[in-house]
Amino acid sequence: MMRIVARPEPTGMYEKMLRLIAVVASIAASALVIAIMGYNPFTVLGNMVKGSLGTAYRIRETVNKAIPLAVLSLGTGVAFRMKFWNIGAEGQFYMGAFAAAAVAFGVPSLPAPVMLLCMFIAGAIVGGLWALIPAVLKNKTGASETLVTLMLNYVATAWIAFLQYGPWKDPKANGFPKFPQFVDAAVLPKVFGIHIGWIITIVLAVLLFFLFKRTKLGYEIDVLGGSAATARYAGINVGRVTVIAIMLSGGICGIAGMLQASGIEHSLSEQLSGGLGFTAVITTWLAQLNPLAMLVVSFLFSMLIQGGMFMQSALKIPASMAQIIQGIIIFFVLGSEFFLHYRFVWSGKKQKAAEKEGEAE
Repeated sequence: MMRIVARPEPTGMYEKMLRLIAVVASIAASALVIAIMGYNPFTVLGNMVKGSLGTAYRIRETVNKAIPLAVLSLGTGVAFRMKFWNIGAEGQFYMGAFAAAAVAFGVPSLPAPVMLLCMFIAGAIVGGLWALIPAVLKNKTGASETLVTLMLNYVATAWIAFLQYGPWKDPKANGFPKFPQFVDAAVLPKVFGIHIGWIITIVLAVLLFFLFKRTKLGYEIDVLGGSAATARYAGINVGRVTVIAIMLSGGICGIAGMLQASGIEHSLSEQLSGGLGFTAVITTWLAQLNPLAMLVVSFLFSMLIQGGMFMQSALKIPASMAQIIQGIIIFFVLGSEFFLHYRFVWSGKKQKAAEKEGEAE
């Protein structure tokens, strides 16, 4: 009989090798699925790389998609380290974009540096406050943060749709429901052809890496994630650390909304995210909550997104092919988590006899 038993704490080398095997196996499985669907695996995978990195323009588009995904992953990761399952990055993203747009539309005469700084701060504050709602409800009523953050996503998108079709509808659009464009001062400048958000993203990742490796607050968040009782026993102010961590998590997601609205759309839209808030949950987990690894994983996922769009337009291959590959990769990588902590053993007659003797003793 086959049984599942706990595995001793894996070594670092075993963990790295297992994850590498999972990635290689996922690529092989993706190629098999592509072949079954009637396409040449080498052609499809090659064109996904070509479509995302083949030209300077495609590289820029891939980076543009990676920026909000990486920032959302960073924000989600802060909450996840505390075992607060923040599935509301999408809503915090939209509320951050809303706050930034409110500054851009409300005070269009501000000079560019002041305007962008105010938009950045507003996005972070409103995103953080939006994330704080489920934290308060969980503390006061025991409500599941997973459900509350998920539902608040729809509240946020409904709010943006209300503004788009109502109070903030562009009067110059001849009745078409769209937001006005930002003034030039509210648009992020570009560095090497890409808006400056890519620099902000790298800085945020480095700061969070430093926070969790070198600061007291980062240590307190990790301890609280391990056990609230242990945190209290160690003298950690659980309430204070929770508020700071959740505000930080939602605030970073709000910054992602500001970067996308100012750097890419130059406006606000109910289609601003494209579901990146939900994708961020996956990239955060795949990166093992490591801020620097989130940059790499987010870029790779953005290659899949951009490559899928290229295949659809150039080769007439459905863009959903990229989503299938994403799903296969996720399945294999998350499946490898099982083999990190458990293993299969075969219970033979001798082993059963030994177990019975042990029980008798």
